[in-house]
Amino acid sequence: MPRPIQATIHTGALRHNLERLRQAAPGAQLWAVVKANAYGHGIERVFEGLRGADGFALLDLAEAERVRALGWRGPILLLEGVFEPRDLELCSRLSLWHAVHDDAQIDWLAMHKTHQPHHVFLKLNSGMNRLGFAPERLRAAHARLSALPQVGEISLMTHFSDADGARGIAAQWAVFQRVTEGLPGERSVCNSAATLRHAQDAAVRADWVRPGIAAYGGSPDFPAHDAAHWGLQPAMTLRSRLIATGSLQAGDSIGYGSTFTAERPMRVGVVACGYADGYPRHAPTGTPVLVDGVRTRLLGRVSMDMLSVDLEPVPQAGPGSAVTLWGQGLPIDEVAHAAGTIGYELMCALAPRVPVQVD
Repeated sequence: MPRPIQATIHTGALRHNLERLRQAAPGAQLWAVVKANAYGHGIERVFEGLRGADGFALLDLAEAERVRALGWRGPILLLEGVFEPRDLELCSRLSLWHAVHDDAQIDWLAMHKTHQPHHVFLKLNSGMNRLGFAPERLRAAHARLSALPQVGEISLMTHFSDADGARGIAAQWAVFQRVTEGLPGERSVCNSAATLRHAQDAAVRADWVRPGIAAYGGSPDFPAHDAAHWGLQPAMTLRSRLIATGSLQAGDSIGYGSTFTAERPMRVGVVACGYADGYPRHAPTGTPVLVDGVRTRLLGRVSMDMLSVDLEPVPQAGPGSAVTLWGQGLPIDEVAHAAGTIGYELMCALAPRVPVQVD
């Protein structure tokens, strides 16, 4: 009998979330962002749910090859562009669009031999200060690209650093508008937070939106708003079962380091899930868990293969009782917040040893 832990990918939720994002950005084309192996969900597992998108955005050539192998013939965008000159050969062969964010990438294009001009996304650093040309250098980069026979269409992009918070996008959007004014080409600026919070303004939305976490049912601005507020559904549920139950007396502790000590007699359960499955070791006592559909809490320190839960709210629970670690009925953002991290990390951390099914 296999160990009783399993992740489920919800194809219907992926479709629902795409439709919700289209509603948030009417008229815009939509990238389905599948970098980091589709945020830990698996590119092959999410493809059917996300193939209603207008294109797939991802990080590296191996991911692009996987999407093409699934039969996708539409646009694929390399969000960080190419990492060395020979990458451009595969871009030509697979008809990949790619970001250009520094002079070296333009130099490589100038040396590249191709019969099919490349579609590039010229990236502006509008204030994120990560990748992209500085505002005073973007037009020179655009001029260089425009002069190359290896380059066909040039689109323009930037990335917002604070779309999920009070600072918002106004300052960066103003920089992008000023620097790109009069330049031809499609625009792409909105991540998940900007798509949900700001893309109703047609001027901000531009031509392409590229939501990541929202497509998988995570809220980009939790705890200000949860996924339900945005009308999103979880695309991944991690479930397991109780494999043992026991009792603590007042003064008894549980788990490594004895970080939880009972103040009174109580029942506890042991769940077949630990940090080797991708559950965060740093999740503290009180992190929410569902047992037989009833909300309870994590107790003590998470072990490699097991964690303990409080069974006081679930007196009927016993070995074999169903446990939900996150997903349907328990938002991943809530679990992540309790553990001092974000839902993105929990999704991406799902361990290879966890069996995954697609519904």
